[in-house]
Amino acid sequence: MQARVAVLGGGQLGWMLGLAGIPLGCEFTFLDPGAGATAGAVGELIVGALDDVAAALRAATNATVVTYEWEGVPAATARALESGAPVYPPPEALDIAQDRIVEKTKLRDLGIATAPFVAVDSLDDLHAAVDIIGLPSILKTRRGGYDGKGQAVLRDPADVDGAWPRLGAVASILEGFVPFDRELSIVAVRARDGEIRCWPAVENGHRDGILRLTRAPAPGLDDALQERAEAAIRPLLEDLEYVGVCCVELFDLGDVVLANEIAPRVHNSGHWTIEGAETSQFENHLRAILGMPLGSTAPRGPSAMVNCIGAMPDRDAILRIPGAHLHDYAKAARPGRKVGHVTVTAPEPETLEARLRPVIALCDRAVLP
Repeated sequence: MQARVAVLGGGQLGWMLGLAGIPLGCEFTFLDPGAGATAGAVGELIVGALDDVAAALRAATNATVVTYEWEGVPAATARALESGAPVYPPPEALDIAQDRIVEKTKLRDLGIATAPFVAVDSLDDLHAAVDIIGLPSILKTRRGGYDGKGQAVLRDPADVDGAWPRLGAVASILEGFVPFDRELSIVAVRARDGEIRCWPAVENGHRDGILRLTRAPAPGLDDALQERAEAAIRPLLEDLEYVGVCCVELFDLGDVVLANEIAPRVHNSGHWTIEGAETSQFENHLRAILGMPLGSTAPRGPSAMVNCIGAMPDRDAILRIPGAHLHDYAKAARPGRKVGHVTVTAPEPETLEARLRPVIALCDRAVLP
């Protein structure tokens, strides 16, 4: 039976949802403020602001289900659509992910470990918070900010007074600096009936606050680390009666993991699943929200994902590399912008690393016109 999925947001995540859903018999309508939004290639595009409830209602006309591809979607917009169709993940997940104090408090209340944190609403609050948390620490705005934006590292007392106005003197959070071994993430999906499946935890490498490289599964991943990673997401999914795909970004400290951020949507660090897993995060998100059986989250073998930042690499050079799969988001080149990604697959880790090296070099070599 044909299903119509209304998606709030029309970027590359919506585009990949559409690519995964068309073979399942789904049709898509996207709401996005940009007339040239990437997802318009795979469904109807309604051009409108994400806080424009009237536009959102048009996008949700005759929808079987409503979902979203960005945690910045106003929760009020998502709630306004619930009378016409189910909205998954639940809008409460947006409330939590959009405010770092609410987010960290929810994790702590669920027994999920995080870095120490204190709310900061003034410069005096910031000085008091530094006395509690200590230095080094990280000041982040409570709302907004992604890919390293909206935050400042405080390393010594001289950094404190300047950081507050630099971030706009807005409601913020001070977090303890975590001396982690590496950054991980865990992506999971929860079905309408409560079944939860997790993909293997992955290792993420960032540069300038932007995700550059994901290795899947995380090198050295064993059952104990996978269990620690899953323990940082399963209680959240169960507490929210969540439906769909969710990601929790983690700090690996060796014998413990700390939860850093929640992303209530399909996630950049899960892009490898398109070619690298039995069922991609995009297909399983649709299966979950539409009440279909979930697919296997088992990896097909080792793989890696390289983000294309600013400009796309040479297409033919990438495609000559065995196991390389190019995804071009059809976005204009711009410094710091995610314009595509390359997934690399291989039968074993050694071959993966050999194939990965030229891919990374080509992506790093891509320059803006």
